[in-house]
Amino acid sequence: MPLVVMCGYPCSGKTRRAEELKVCFERNTDRKVHILGDGALGVERNTVYADSQKEKNVRASLKAEVERKVNRDDVVIFDSLNYIKGYRYELFCLIKHVQTPHCLVYCLTSDEVSSTWNTCRDAAEQYSQDIFDALVLRFEAPDSRNRWDSPLFSVLKDDTLPYEDISDALFKRKAPPPNQSTQSQPLSSANFLHELDKITQDVLLAIFNSQKTSVAGDLVTVPGATEKIELTSSVNMAELRKLRRQFISYTKMHPTENTGHISNMFVQYLNKSLH
Repeated sequence: MPLVVMCGYPCSGKTRRAEELKVCFERNTDRKVHILGDGALGVERNTVYADSQKEKNVRASLKAEVERKVNRDDVVIFDSLNYIKGYRYELFCLIKHVQTPHCLVYCLTSDEVSSTWNTCRDAAEQYSQDIFDALVLRFEAPDSRNRWDSPLFSVLKDDTLPYEDISDALFKRKAPPPNQSTQSQPLSSANFLHELDKITQDVLLAIFNSQKTSVAGDLVTVPGATEKIELTSSVNMAELRKLRRQFISYTKMHPTENTGHISNMFVQYLNKSLH
């Protein structure tokens, strides 16, 4: 039923905490508990995280496995870095579609502590220092103000795991309601992919053109959408193109019956991902 998303630096204690949670759930409930993550796929860390395409493929495989395992009865613990904000949002969309609660467990350590723990591992299990440093640099910390990062449980290395609070968040809380961007609809339009590509490209073009005369905080009107994009100081075309690719990948798996909704769906996705 519920999904627990582990998050943290490399070697921050995520797997240990995931195993602790599994024991607690099995002791206190009659639910099956599945731990999914890099280990289950046999991921060779230094090879995968040195190649952006390989890393992207692994993330897609892991998300697909989460989607297969999440149901109304079992507990799924997703033990991976989950360090990208947009990826955590995709997981949030997934649980909205399945209609099950979720929470985030953030293993909060300093990079110095995690680096020390990394060097204490068997050589075959270690991240190279270059890969470790790059992952720490790219890490996007969760923020409880974001719906996809909430409820958020930050756990320091010497903390006792707040099992009761986590349990309440998963079993005593309603699932987030579905919205248009997470409703899986039958694919009825023969030119859906063409429309998806064109509409999302038009939205990026509108944002690009508006940046010539707008400043951070301005609301930008985009073609075909009733909602507006709120510009941020950090927005750049490289990031927007990356978010567009993520949105297209998700929407291909969950197409909308009415292509007229795509603009608003994409605007919602950008606003949530950029703030």
